[in-house]
Amino acid sequence: MRVVVLGGLGAWPSAEQACAGFLVEHQGFRLLIDPGYATLQPLLTRVAASAVDAVYVSHGHPDHCADLQPLLRARVLPDRSAPALPVYAPTGSLGPLLAIDEPGLIDTAYRLHEFTPGDGFDVGPFTVRTWSLPHWVPNAGVRFAAGGTVLAYTGDTGPSPELVELARDADLLIAEATYVDEIPDRHVGFLSSAAEVGRYATAARTRAVLLTHLWPGTDSDAAVAAARRAYGGPVGVARSGLVVDLPS
Repeated sequence: MRVVVLGGLGAWPSAEQACAGFLVEHQGFRLLIDPGYATLQPLLTRVAASAVDAVYVSHGHPDHCADLQPLLRARVLPDRSAPALPVYAPTGSLGPLLAIDEPGLIDTAYRLHEFTPGDGFDVGPFTVRTWSLPHWVPNAGVRFAAGGTVLAYTGDTGPSPELVELARDADLLIAEATYVDEIPDRHVGFLSSAAEVGRYATAARTRAVLLTHLWPGTDSDAAVAAARRAYGGPVGVARSGLVVDLPS
């Protein structure tokens, strides 16, 4: 299983990096996770729009899904007979985004599979299990299992005992770490810190951690150091262009 980082920022992209988004490849199947702001261009440097096999969206905030709309345009406008792209997302989360275009323009470009966080299903070669995690809108943390390898991803979340189960023995945990250590009062309960990620990654015996969704301007070295206070395994930061090959 190969994980390609398209971006690693939360809230808005910078001049150098997109918001958090990931391309996961396994057995020739290409799964796009959270196509947020500015993720389409780095995606297209690796694969054609038509080569994406499915999309998973953790929740409906635009820094996690906004670039789905131009991806659908890039698939259907050059070829009206192109197959519909399967899109998996929590029920109701993509309604506003999919309604912004002129009526009918992208309707044939996608096939929406809505689910309730907590559901399980299959996507291509991946066995998918989801968890409802605390955020301002419904957010589905997820485990993707294939060929004996497990990738876990939190989406955006505040503290939850479910995080340990989600990350249990995962080969890689991609974890939201908007803040290094202290979380502002207005975000307590709805976002996480790198220090918190370190604690639950240790409890879950996760084999490696990739911090994502860092607030633009955050010191990434400080975030890594905060996670390592509680976690002794490999810790990295999601940056555009990073490629992680996971053992099978």
